[in-house]
Amino acid sequence: MAIHFHEGDLPDGVDLGSIVAIDSETMGLNPHRDRLCVVQLSSGDGDAHLVRFRKATYNAPNLRKLLTDKNVLKLFHFARFDVAVMKKYLGVDTAPVYCTKIASKLVRTYTDRHGLKDLVRELAGIELDKQQQSSDWGADDITDAQQKYAASDVLYLHACKEKLDMMLAREGRTELAATAFAFLPTRAALDLAGFEPVDIFSH
Repeated sequence: MAIHFHEGDLPDGVDLGSIVAIDSETMGLNPHRDRLCVVQLSSGDGDAHLVRFRKATYNAPNLRKLLTDKNVLKLFHFARFDVAVMKKYLGVDTAPVYCTKIASKLVRTYTDRHGLKDLVRELAGIELDKQQQSSDWGADDITDAQQKYAASDVLYLHACKEKLDMMLAREGRTELAATAFAFLPTRAALDLAGFEPVDIFSH
């Protein structure tokens, strides 16, 4: 595994292919309060690119271009949060999107464990180390342990997607998943507009 660390944006010329796994690290789980600190990306080749943002510096034209490229599928786990964070701090509507958490909930109905650690363990046979999950991502220096943790969150999403796609097809839920994925930018916009705890489809 190689980790490529970048300040402020992806460098020119980085090609992450037609399906890129993406995750983010923030100061917390409230996009309005907790700033975006790191975006990690992988093409599924065993390498990861980490883009670190210092406070209030979110230009990142190359990353923005990737997030909005209609020919590149953006692969997340819990895309609802990440897409909202990208919209809040980078000012873009990320699309098209695939979410392994949604896919998992649609086909792994035999369990209520849909976190990334459980999913990667079952579908990729890898045990993730989550010790750095609650560390300070806004610090001046990102440690080697933090970098390895951030990279691990995107390195196995392609393998999980492959298994989940087979399960979705087997259970006849591929189209249902696709429509759920397509709704994610709208769901993220609703969250940012203050409707996060509200089910607008309820009576």
